[in-house]
Amino acid sequence: MSGLPLDAAAVSETRPARPGRGVRRSGALVPLISTATVLACLGLWALATHIGWIKPLFLPPPEAVLSALGQAWNGELDGAPLGIHVRDSLLRVLGAFGLAALLGIPAGLAMGTSRIARGILDPLIEFYRPLPPLAYLPLMIIWFGIGELSKVLLIVLACFAPVALATRSGVLSASADQINAARALGASRAQVLRYVVLPAALPEILIGLRIGMGVGWTTLVAAEMVAAQAGLGQLVLNASNFLRTDVVVMGILLIGLFATLFEVGLRRLERVLVPWKGKA
Repeated sequence: MSGLPLDAAAVSETRPARPGRGVRRSGALVPLISTATVLACLGLWALATHIGWIKPLFLPPPEAVLSALGQAWNGELDGAPLGIHVRDSLLRVLGAFGLAALLGIPAGLAMGTSRIARGILDPLIEFYRPLPPLAYLPLMIIWFGIGELSKVLLIVLACFAPVALATRSGVLSASADQINAARALGASRAQVLRYVVLPAALPEILIGLRIGMGVGWTTLVAAEMVAAQAGLGQLVLNASNFLRTDVVVMGILLIGLFATLFEVGLRRLERVLVPWKGKA
């Protein structure tokens, strides 16, 4: 007993700090830093373009981009109002993302629980995953034509790999002790998968969905390169042919804005579905 602290001062010195207070402060500080960073970038952009550091051909001033946004909204740029371009791009990305999730999550579960499925799917996914979508875009056009099917499938392939691989990683991270305990209590294979493996894999699955959504928006421009009648990617590509840098920047900002909104939504969903993540 002589090694234990006997006075209150010693006890207070050896008592661990309360967890969570510093985390809450840092969590409140992050949005402020992010907002300040965005405002600083906008200010630097305006300063560089108005002083003349960068020519408008390479980077137009913010007011020129806002003017292009107004023209696009009224349908003065590409024959269709901006809402049509946004609608078509959202339908392509969200439809492809949903299909990739419906296929990728079961594929990842199969790879994580079955050696046979892992042996079949893993080399195929690992082979095509590093390939840029532009590499197999010509094959998609030859096989499926220039309609919507080839565009959607191109985005599906881009989103599928991160979702499937993240799901597999999550399944493999499930605790063997918990699985054995569930089996010892008489749980069937389906019950183990539902009540043990899926909750353990859910954080990784959600990360895979977030990555897949980002990759989907990245692939959108490539998907809309071929015979697209409308879409943000198509708007950017057409503007680049006529050196309308203001329209190009406007389209890029819109794509980034929508991608960021969906990323924030998926992060909120992650906090709701896996509130225990990061609190261990």
